[in-house]
Amino acid sequence: MSKGRAEAATGAPGILLKYLEEQNRPYSAQDVFGNLQREHGLGKAAVVKALEQLAQQGKIKEKMYGKQKIYFADQDQFDVVSDADLQSLDAKIVALTAKVQSLQQSCRHMEAELKELNSALTTPEMQKEIQELKKECAGYTERLKNIKAATNHVTPEEKEQVYREKQEYCKEWRRRKRMASELCDAILEGYPKSKKQFFVSGSRSFPCCPGIFVEASLTCLIAPQEEVGIETDEDYNVKLPDP
Repeated sequence: MSKGRAEAATGAPGILLKYLEEQNRPYSAQDVFGNLQREHGLGKAAVVKALEQLAQQGKIKEKMYGKQKIYFADQDQFDVVSDADLQSLDAKIVALTAKVQSLQQSCRHMEAELKELNSALTTPEMQKEIQELKKECAGYTERLKNIKAATNHVTPEEKEQVYREKQEYCKEWRRRKRMASELCDAILEGYPKSKKQFFVSGSRSFPCCPGIFVEASLTCLIAPQEEVGIETDEDYNVKLPDP
């Protein structure tokens, strides 16, 4: 046994007697050991020996509860408590419990507020961000000024003309793509191989029409029975604009 543990064991009876009188409730030797071991460094054997010593001296009481002994302070040393006193103590307990709950709720609110403040920007960080935003706004203001001062603005009529031409081109694109698809479908009805084999070829490519690119060799143009290479819009992730 170490010197510190030996000193703790020597003073164990006084420590346990004071603890039992302050708590004034029954404990087993294991309970007392678990409650005081960390604070006073008492070993379990020293706790059991001290409790038995106190019981033999009549300073505490012991009772068998099942297979274990229960120790508690001698009740004769305490004043008799009347029912009125017990009710008063119960009322104080209720009031103190409510106060504890209120304080716990306040602590939770303060912790949430502290967490929010810690995650917020500090004053120097805010000042820096304000300067950056002012600089960004100045840049936009200068850009807007240059745009307004420019002389090459697109007129509403020119803009409308561009939109009309776009619609016409997209319409023609759809029409030609539909025609090419119908032509391929008609060929594939009598084609002995798969559609994928019909489309694949290693020859050079040339535009057949908007939306369809054809790869073919000279033998392909001369001998239609040979495979042709067709590249679709989907092969190049090209999507037709919405109408």
